[in-house]
Amino acid sequence: MTAYNISFVMPMYNESENIEDTLSRVGALAKDICRDYEIIVIDDASTDGCGDIIDRLALKDPRIKSVRLKMNTKFGGALRAGLKVASMDIVLYTDSDLPAKEEDIKKALGLLEDADVVTAYSLVIKDSSFKRIIMSKGYNFLVHLLFGLKIKDINSGLKIYRRKVLEGLDLKSMSPFIDVEIFAEAVKRGFKIKQYGLIFELRTKGVSSISRMSVVARTFWDMIKYRFGK
Repeated sequence: MTAYNISFVMPMYNESENIEDTLSRVGALAKDICRDYEIIVIDDASTDGCGDIIDRLALKDPRIKSVRLKMNTKFGGALRAGLKVASMDIVLYTDSDLPAKEEDIKKALGLLEDADVVTAYSLVIKDSSFKRIIMSKGYNFLVHLLFGLKIKDINSGLKIYRRKVLEGLDLKSMSPFIDVEIFAEAVKRGFKIKQYGLIFELRTKGVSSISRMSVVARTFWDMIKYRFGK
């Protein structure tokens, strides 16, 4: 198996119920597949004490890097902060509840042999909520319509980048729209994107914050600024 140098980047908001288990799983995976690695956790001004958990774990393990934001940035700012800190050849973003199975992460990494970006998409409907399904489908349709990105799930919880894809980017988004911004810039610069289908594990602890109305509103504001502000 190919051995990688990977920066695992995980934005985090109120994940005290999940984060220790996530870091244990990521650490075990990294030791299995990496020559060198770092685990960067960006606390997006959480209110449940999970930032303190990361600080404690980082004292015990120098490969864990704690980045704490003073104000909540609705995901995009946290991911942006983590990408700035990442120093390895490969940057792997995943949600802090680790929705992708380790075997799927290994298989997705293998696709980098002839790609610059690998992005996952769900092979099944991830959420039974009619509202969430409509929002997701509508958003992905708008991304395709406005930016020409034929990505099946632009905000999926697993993306892998070669470092050169992220170098020189001046990212502006403070919301989940940052994924679109990265992919649109990658396409402009001629990078090759591959998609990998998997079945994400359902969240069993904690609550996703991605569908908060403040996050949705900021996402569409960032979309408008990026599309018409250039």
